[in-house]
Formats: sequence, C-alpha cells, structure tokens
Amino acid sequence: MSLLSINPKFRVAICGAGIGGLALAVAIGKFAGRDIHIDLYEAHDTVTTAGSGIAIPSRTSEVMKELGIYEEISRVSTKPPSSSDGPTYRRSKMPHGGFEWFQRTLKFNAIYLQFNKRLTRYDKQSSGSIILHFADDSTSTTDVLIGADGLHSSVRKTLFETLDQDVVDPSKIRHYSDPSWTGTFIYRNVIPAKKLSELDPNHVALRGFLLHVVSYPVAQGTLINVVAYVTDEEKAGKSLEGHWVSTVSPEEVQESYRDFEPACFENPSRWALQVVNELPFAVYDRVGLLGDACHAMTPFYGAGAGQALEDAFVLGRLLAHPLTTLDNVSAALKAYQDVRLPFVQFVARESARTGLLLNFDMSSVAREDLQKELEIQREKMVAQWEWESKDSPIDEWLEAERKLQESLGVSNGL
Repeated sequence: MSLLSINPKFRVAICGAGIGGLALAVAIGKFAGRDIHIDLYEAHDTVTTAGSGIAIPSRTSEVMKELGIYEEISRVSTKPPSSSDGPTYRRSKMPHGGFEWFQRTLKFNAIYLQFNKRLTRYDKQSSGSIILHFADDSTSTTDVLIGADGLHSSVRKTLFETLDQDVVDPSKIRHYSDPSWTGTFIYRNVIPAKKLSELDPNHVALRGFLLHVVSYPVAQGTLINVVAYVTDEEKAGKSLEGHWVSTVSPEEVQESYRDFEPACFENPSRWALQVVNELPFAVYDRVGLLGDACHAMTPFYGAGAGQALEDAFVLGRLLAHPLTTLDNVSAALKAYQDVRLPFVQFVARESARTGLLLNFDMSSVAREDLQKELEIQREKMVAQWEWESKDSPIDEWLEAERKLQESLGVSNGL
C-alpha cells in the first residue's frame, strides 16, 4: 500500500497487511494526511480471513471510533444477544453432563497495497535510510520500517540478528528472534450454527463458552468456532516434532477429552500454540515492531488483535505528530515503546496465567472442599479481566505524546 505525498516529512514502510499493519496505515493517513509517504507490503497475494474470531472489548472499540472504522466493522460483527451478556464458564470435565458455573458481565461501548512482497531482510545505510529485500529479489528504500509481519517476523529476526554484541547478549538472540512453543496444541473446528442447532437446539456452544473447550459465534452467528486446548507444560519452550499446523481426526480430539462431556468436532485441525518471548525492546534506531511481531501471546484473553490495534493507534499518532520529523523520529518510536511495551507484556503474562486457570485442575481437591474451591476460582477468574477497564488507549496516547514532548524539550502547548 503506498500513500503518496509530494513533499513528505519521511517515508514509512509497513511490512504486514494484517490487522495491525492496516490499522497503522489508517492511523497515519488519518492524522498525518499526505505529510508521510506510506508503503504497505503484504507477503501473500491477497488479504484474507485467518478463520479465527476477534474479540473487541470496550477499550479496543475506542480505538476503532478514533480511527473512524467502528461503524463499518460493527455492521459485520457478531454481536452478543444483549449488552449484559458475557462469556459463560462451564464445568465440563464430566462425561455425563457438566454444569454452568458463572457468567462474566461485559461492558460494550489514497493507498496502494503491494501483494506478494515477503520481506527476507533489511540493510541500514550510513545515510540512515533502510533498504528492504524481498523474496522476489526486488528491493525498496524507506526511512522508517515497522514490522507488523506476525509471529514469524522477518523484521524482528533481522533486528536482533544484526544488533551489536554490546546491545544484547548474543546467546539470547534466538530467544528473541524465534517464536517459542508453549507446549499447547489447539484443536480448531468451525461448525455451521444451523447444523449444530439441528443436532442439539440447547447445545451450550450456541449460547457462548465452554471450559476448556472454548466456543463462540463468528460470521454474524452463522458459524460456531470451537477451540479445544491440550497442554503439556513440560514441553513448553522445547522444539516441536512435525508440522506446526496439521489436519487430524475427530478421534484424536475425543481421546484427549474422553473425560469431558461430549463436544462436536467434525474436521478439526491442530495448531501448535506459539508465542514471542518477552523482548527487551520493541524499537531500535528507525525500526519498530507492532502486534504479533512484537508480542504474540496466548489466546486466552482473545486480546492479540485488540492489542495490535492499540499499538497501531499510539504509534500512528506519534509518527503523524506535528513535532515528529525525520531527524527525531527515533524519539517518537521510543515514546511508543515506553508506553506500549510494558503494558502489552503485562497482558501477555496475564493471558498465560488465565490459560492455567482455565485448565481448572481440581484433581487434588477433596470432594467436601469442591464448592469452596469453585468460589475461589470464580473470584480469580473475574479478577483476571480487571485490566480491560483500567485506563484506555486514549490515555496511553496522551502519555506517549507527553513523553515525546519531554524528549524534545517542548511544552504541552507546542
């Protein structure tokens, strides 16, 4: 995607036309107009759906409203039955039928795209410009490079592999540049809601969430996305033998969940759940990371896409800021990092912790203590989502702007 400008302040290249990359292009275009030249590169030959659902909490909807895309996205979204509905937690590890445990209440509140451009590496020039190298042997030049290229980010890989040895311990380079397996397999299946309703009109998946099979409606309620998690904590961080994604039999899923109440799986696929280890920084010189390229996390909050949008909003506004020039753009990148990186790494850690709670191992709890332990677990689960209502992306943007102004020695009045 290329947002052309006759006399731009500088050029920004965004690698990756996923949610984060597209949102960053929108944010820069909205707040900088044609003052910044934007090139957006996508490795694939089209922008398609990944087949998974995206949660939009109130803080993420704030970003969408600020960017002017909320109404358009709302029209194609799958909405909850009512504003008071939230995910329902169900005790399902019992073959003859589980029970609903509790429900959590939610609060709702001219660009050219270049496809088939898979970045392989980049080189920094003595002038400060950056040369991008693509898999088709073509090259391009930019002033600022943002990696929004996902879990297997070429931008992240090049960034850490080309650092001076005094910046990062060389023995930690692969820890930062390569994804890490969590030891969890995800079995995914998309089922037509009509078919599931015909099989069982009262099936809990038609109403919300299961434990720790998660289900939710997608495609405006016409499909039910069913996701089952199987975790071996001893394998976390180890190499995986075989393919990261593969098609498996329904029997494989059923065997893993043989002690659970029945679930519907017809044509499941198995995904190895990978994350990006906590990075020491998200920007270096004129190169920055955004979304999964920076902080791919476990999906137990459904927050990955929302956090990519928040990254894009804060970073886009900083790059578009009247104070930001080519000479000081690194200050804008650092303000983005200082505000966003600590928060999103907190969300990633808490998401992993939520996943452990959802595994809900009660095997060591005595029968007479079960009800008491259920109440304790319920309170912990509710508390895990308190971060969603603390501060907001708007507050983060204002804090980032303040940091940019301070670093440039400028008062709030410009």
